[in-house]
Amino acid sequence: MHSLRTLPAALALAFLFAHVPLARAQSEADSTTPPNAKPIPERTVPTPFPPGAGPMEIARSIQLRTPDAMSQQDRLLEADSESSVAERAGYADIAFNEGKWSYRQLVCPALPNHLFLRFTRNNGSGDVSVFSASVPRNNQGHIRIIPIERRSYSLFSPAPINALTIAAFNRIRAEDQPDAPAGHAASWLGTALCYAALAGANPLAAPEDAATAKNFPSASAPSLEIPAQGGAIARFTDFSTVPRPMVWTLIFNAKGKLLKATHAPSGMHQEKPIPPSTAEQNAKPVPSS
Repeated sequence: MHSLRTLPAALALAFLFAHVPLARAQSEADSTTPPNAKPIPERTVPTPFPPGAGPMEIARSIQLRTPDAMSQQDRLLEADSESSVAERAGYADIAFNEGKWSYRQLVCPALPNHLFLRFTRNNGSGDVSVFSASVPRNNQGHIRIIPIERRSYSLFSPAPINALTIAAFNRIRAEDQPDAPAGHAASWLGTALCYAALAGANPLAAPEDAATAKNFPSASAPSLEIPAQGGAIARFTDFSTVPRPMVWTLIFNAKGKLLKATHAPSGMHQEKPIPPSTAEQNAKPVPSS
């Protein structure tokens, strides 16, 4: 009789312990996930060059082509635009109709909808004139020129850091891909190299694995920095200017407008990141003319 009286109690305890884990799990679920909870979206930093999206690069250098190496279509486009180029060069007090000028094509895959040309007149030491020209392929933009040298002197401040160069480059980029969505994946290194070429350089960037390359110090590998407030800072070392390589730093805002460009001799291992100033962080795009 005693065993019959204790059997229901044992069964009750067994039933209780069997349901304790289930009740505890339910309690923990209720405490971590409220019934009406909504997922919190991850905070994204606005940048024109999203990390992990799109190509890091298109090329490590900008190719220069002689007229003979250009496509027939590009040669015809150059010929058709030459009078407009001469007119705009005149506005910058560059005597394009005087002397003998030659040109090379700047092959810039990051901006495929423009033909880029570099015009040079070399009358000997101390008398060299150079400017770049951009010609839209789709007739949706304007022919623009970027003065580099007039008789071996810069017309304004040096072209690589000139505000007029930056403004022209921003307009060219806006015209090149007018239908591209904000934040579309773009080649940040290709864009930086194209700017350097239009400003007068023949840029050659170190490979991504510069640490293992024989001719490139590890500190010279191109880099992209995404500031906490958004935007982007693209940096590369141009090794075409040996024995003193030049460091290019381009600062973009969150919408892809180039705000500032610097161009200085490389200190290699002494290089430090250049954060954008408060004015650059709060800069507003200048409306295109």
